[in-house]
Amino acid sequence: MNMIVSGSRWIILMVMMMWITKETEGRFVVEKSSISVLSPIDLRSKHDAAIGNFGEPNYGGSMVGSVVYPQKPNSVFGCKQFDGDKPFKSKSSSRPTILLLDRGECYFALKAWNAQQAGAAAVIVADTVDEPLITMDSPEASSTADSFIEQLTIPSALIHKTFAQSIKDALQKGDQEVLLKLDWSESVPHPDKRVEYELWTNSNDECGVRCDEQMNFIKNFKGHAQILERNGYTMFTPHYITWFCPRPFVLSDQCRSQCINHGRYCAPDPEQNFGEGYNGKDVVVENLRQLCVHKVANESNRSWVWWDYVTDFHIRCSMKNKKYSKECAEDVIKSLGLPSEKIQKCMGDPEADVENEVLKFEQDSQIGRGSRGDVTILPTLVINDVQFRGKLERTAVLRAICSGFKETADPPICLSGDLETNECLERNGGCWIDSQNSISACKDTFRGRVCECPMVNGVQYRGDGYTSCEAVGAGRCTVNNGGCWSDIRDGTKFSACSATNITGCSCPQGFRGDGRTCEDIDECKEGLACKCDGCSCKDTYGGYECKCKGDKLYIADQDTCIERKASKFAWVVSLLVLGVVATVGLAGYIFYRYRLRAYMDSEIMAIMSQYMPLDNQSNLVVSHENEPLNRTSTV
Repeated sequence: MNMIVSGSRWIILMVMMMWITKETEGRFVVEKSSISVLSPIDLRSKHDAAIGNFGEPNYGGSMVGSVVYPQKPNSVFGCKQFDGDKPFKSKSSSRPTILLLDRGECYFALKAWNAQQAGAAAVIVADTVDEPLITMDSPEASSTADSFIEQLTIPSALIHKTFAQSIKDALQKGDQEVLLKLDWSESVPHPDKRVEYELWTNSNDECGVRCDEQMNFIKNFKGHAQILERNGYTMFTPHYITWFCPRPFVLSDQCRSQCINHGRYCAPDPEQNFGEGYNGKDVVVENLRQLCVHKVANESNRSWVWWDYVTDFHIRCSMKNKKYSKECAEDVIKSLGLPSEKIQKCMGDPEADVENEVLKFEQDSQIGRGSRGDVTILPTLVINDVQFRGKLERTAVLRAICSGFKETADPPICLSGDLETNECLERNGGCWIDSQNSISACKDTFRGRVCECPMVNGVQYRGDGYTSCEAVGAGRCTVNNGGCWSDIRDGTKFSACSATNITGCSCPQGFRGDGRTCEDIDECKEGLACKCDGCSCKDTYGGYECKCKGDKLYIADQDTCIERKASKFAWVVSLLVLGVVATVGLAGYIFYRYRLRAYMDSEIMAIMSQYMPLDNQSNLVVSHENEPLNRTSTV
C-alpha cells in the first residue's frame, strides 16, 4: 500500500469495519447444491455440496461426470499446475471429468484454476475435518489471483470429509467408474412467474478487482436487467453495505471524515489513507444518493433508470478522474430527467444527529433471513432470497435469474441461444408430434424441454405429451377432424367427430367401427331395412333406399307400403263422413247462437234491474230476511 497510517488510525479503521449487527453474531448460510452418486450401485446416494463463490455454476442445469483423484501425493491439493497437456480432459464427450482435490495448502480458486487448465469440467474439494460446509471464496486482490480469477469458468463445490472418503475408497478399488451428478436445477427457488433479486454493491471505484468486477457487471448486465424489469418479469432492488462508528470515537477526525449522521453510517476510506483523496463520507453520501435514485424512479414506475444512473455516474464521475462529486451526480440526474428535489429530500441531512430512514433500512437488511445468510461479501447477488455463487458475469447471472422462474414461464430472453439449446429441434425432444399439421407437444424452457400437449387455435390437446395428444373441446373437429375418421362421397361429408362430443370418436349412422376407422353397413344384406312385404332394398354409402312394388308408396316410419290411389267406395265413405261432421258442426253453432245467447241476455237484464228502473216494470216484490213475504215496495 502506498500510504503510511498510524497504529491508532488503523485500530479505528478496524473498529469502524465491525459488522453492523453489533451485539449479534453474523449468521452465514451456505447455498447447497445436490450431488448424486450414480455409480457404483452400492454408493448410490445424495449429498450436499457448498457452491464455490467463483467460476460459473450451471444454474438451472446439471452435469454428469466421471470422478478422478490425482494419483501423485503432491498433486492431491491441486496447488500447482498438473503435468502434461490437459491430463484430465475427458476422452468421451458424454463423460466429462470431475476432479476431486483435498482442501489446504493454497486458495480454493487456485485449485479450480489448475483443474480447469488440466481439462477438468468441474472440481469438488474434500474437506479435511468433519464440520459444517462453508462457501469457498475468491482470494483477496493480488497480482497472482487477478491473473486467473476472471478466466475461471468451471464450477466447484466443497463436500464433506466422509463423503469424499467414500469416493476415494471406491476409486482405490478400481473395478468400477465413479459417476456423479452435480445438480444445480433447484439451487435457485422458482415459486412463481416473477423473479425478485437484489445486488449488494458500492459506489466506490477505487477498491481494486472487486470494484472493477461489479462495475463491469452492471455495465454489461444493464440491457438484460432493463428488459426484464420493463416487462414485469423481475423486481430488482439495489442495496449498499454500511458500517458504524462506535460511540467513543464519534467525535474523532477519522469518524467524522468516514461517516455521516454522527457516526451512524460509515464506509472505509477509498484509498485507505485518511490524509488524501476521497473519504468514506463521500462514498456513503453517494451510496445514499443511488438508493434514492432507485426509490424515486420506482415511484414513477421507472425503476430500471437506476442502471442508467449508476453506469453513467461511473463513466462521468469516476474517482480515478477526480470527478466523484455532488455536482457531477446532479448533472447525471438532470440528463436522465429525474427530479433532483425529490432525490435530495429522500437523502435528508447527512449532518443531522438522527437516524436516516433509507440507510437504517439498509443496515437492517444486511442481517440474514430465511434461506439467506448475512451479507458479508461485496458484491453479493441474491436471487429469490438465495445468495448467488459464482463469478459475477453477465451470462452466468442471467442463467441464474432464468432458473428462478416457474417452469414454462421463462421470458423470451431466457431462451436465447447463448443461454440454452433448444432441445425441441432434435427429434422433437422425444415428444408427440403431428407432422401433417405441424403441431408439437415439445415446449422449450430454460431448464430443458417439456412434453406438454399444446393449445392450437383455441383447441386444447390432452394426453401424456410423449406418445399421444388428442384434441378435445367444441372446436376439436376443425383440427385434423379431431383425429377421427372422415370421408367424402358425391359431395357429402361423413365424419366420426361431433361437436357435441368433446372427446372420443363415434361412427355416424350407417357406419360401424371404433371412430378411428369406420366402414359402411350394408343394411340390405344384413336384413336391417326394408322388411315389409313387397319391398325392395338398395344399399347406398352411409344409408339405403327402399322401394315398393307397383304404384305403392313406401312409408319409412312404419316400414310399410300403401296405395297411391283410393277406390270409389272409399271416396263415398269419405264424403259421407265429411257430411256428418259438417252437420254436427252447424247444429252446434245454431245452439250457441240462439239458446246460449238468450240465456246470457236474461242474466244480464236481471243484474241491471237491481241498479236502474225499467220502463216495463213499476213494482218489484223483494223478499227480505225477517220481513213479511207480502210486503211491497214501490220503486
